[in-house]
Amino acid sequence: MNNSRSASHARIEDMNKIRKGDEIIVKTGKDKGRRGTVLEVFADNRVLVEGINLAKKHVKPNPNIGEAGGIKDHAMPMDISNVLVFNPKAKKGERVGFRVEKDGKKVRVFKSGEVVDI
Repeated sequence: MNNSRSASHARIEDMNKIRKGDEIIVKTGKDKGRRGTVLEVFADNRVLVEGINLAKKHVKPNPNIGEAGGIKDHAMPMDISNVLVFNPKAKKGERVGFRVEKDGKKVRVFKSGEVVDI
């Protein structure tokens, strides 16, 4: 039973509406309206976005590796429902769906009808 579960889990990852490398725009929260690139998509429906949802992390100095101490900004994951994929043609965030092309290939499309993956 574990094998079938992991196989279906792998298929679900391939069908994510938001993927690593997508440019997104934040629709709610303290960073509302900011744009960034997805660095990682987690299995629990959270995304790590470059330069968004920053938290202050207190770091002790480590002379062995030459790391200076101080307070550093650290990107934290945010819920996937709080972001939209940015549509460069419409210059705004849009929801994403799937469509099967005539040749049988499954592609991501914006709700306006344009293909996301070019």
